[in-house]
Amino acid sequence: MRFTMLRRRTQERPRAYPLCPLLLAIAVWAACAGCATPSRITGWPPKTPGRVYVLEVTGYCACRSCCGWERNWRGQPVFASGPSKGKPKPVGLTASGTLARPGTIAADTRLFPFGTFIYIPGYGYGRVEDRGQKIQGYKIDLFFRSHAKALQWGRKQRAVKVWLPEKTIGKHRTTNIERRTSK
Repeated sequence: MRFTMLRRRTQERPRAYPLCPLLLAIAVWAACAGCATPSRITGWPPKTPGRVYVLEVTGYCACRSCCGWERNWRGQPVFASGPSKGKPKPVGLTASGTLARPGTIAADTRLFPFGTFIYIPGYGYGRVEDRGQKIQGYKIDLFFRSHAKALQWGRKQRAVKVWLPEKTIGKHRTTNIERRTSK
């Protein structure tokens, strides 16, 4: 009896795993599908011609010295000043509700509304998604991941190309900008 039991075990072939090739195919498909995602900048390229402006360009990051937040007694980030002083501050969240990342620009939204595309020589393309307390008039702030890179950029005067969003290129918006540039 013992001999037959041993013989049966040796004759049995190891069971193949029929799901392995299927799971491998799904993993490869998911990886390839992730490669085909659209770019992070939606609405590009704009259909309107861009205009050139000379702007004061500075850099900022999400740190407390750049964004004006501090920690409360519980260690949570809160607004350091303004009407929201002491209220919780969502660090890294822009005024338009998106997460700040390279390519995010803070600007005076009366001149350059959210969604405005701007090309800055030496930085690249970006989109206005934020506004700053000290960003008034023809000044923009470029987002950098680190404070050191923001300081390295410094404060520069640059001729930049601006594409306003289509929904704001009405008669009122265009004349308002032209009036301010003629000063």
